[in-house]
Amino acid sequence: MSMVSVSKPVRRVVVAVLLASLAIPAYSWLKLAVYGARLAAMPPPASLPMPLPGLKGRDLADTWQAPRAPRRRHEGIDIFADRGTPVYATTEGIVFSRGQNALGGNVVWVYGPGGQRHYYAHLERFADVAGGDRVRAGTLLGFVGNTGNARTTPAHLHYGVYGKSGAVNPYPLLTTDGASDGLSSYNNAHAEQRRH
Repeated sequence: MSMVSVSKPVRRVVVAVLLASLAIPAYSWLKLAVYGARLAAMPPPASLPMPLPGLKGRDLADTWQAPRAPRRRHEGIDIFADRGTPVYATTEGIVFSRGQNALGGNVVWVYGPGGQRHYYAHLERFADVAGGDRVRAGTLLGFVGNTGNARTTPAHLHYGVYGKSGAVNPYPLLTTDGASDGLSSYNNAHAEQRRH
């Protein structure tokens, strides 16, 4: 049996390529971790733009803490809209989960300012976002549906906000004076996305 001899320069190149292939993902992870720390240090938003286009605070109903079976309370609000209506991020942040669960069906979680987690549930389908993606307020996350435990209800978005102490009622955040201002940033963001 003969052994193939590899020259010293070739071995150095192979080692350099292997090290570079490890360093690139580590650098991306490090950038995401630094951004996550920056988000955590920010104050939580005092108001949020609507996650659905064309709505204003007066169009919402406060379904926070409404009774739900079995023996639980609603930790968010339901925003009813036509199936397929686009759902947009209400804050900048990091998508830390895009997937499915029994209650929410198709869901997207975004880690945002103040360490708050924003939960978008019952989506008919997802937009082109994945775990680890950075998003801005107005980034398309998915489309209104009735997946999960909402299969027998009209299409709607369940929107929840979770802080360090648990669930936060999103209704007042979406109905404050500045809440509807986000629609213009959505339009600007989507016009910019169409140009690219």
